[in-house]
Amino acid sequence: MTTRAPSTAERVKKHRDALRAAGLRPVQIWVPDTRQPGFAAECRRQSRIVARKEAESASQQWLEQVADTDGWR
Repeated sequence: MTTRAPSTAERVKKHRDALRAAGLRPVQIWVPDTRQPGFAAECRRQSRIVARKEAESASQQWLEQVADTDGWR
């Protein structure tokens, strides 16, 4: 007699049930698609706007101090 292997849906349900039993809950997060054409240009545009605002100066200085850019190109 052969036994049927669990379907993908069954394995996913079992995994999610185990995570819920561990006190976790699923969260879906949508983020910008960095591969889209124009993404880098939009980042530059928004950065320039923030850089021109005097009120953001302290925040920018702090970000530059704490930014971990090791390994960036």
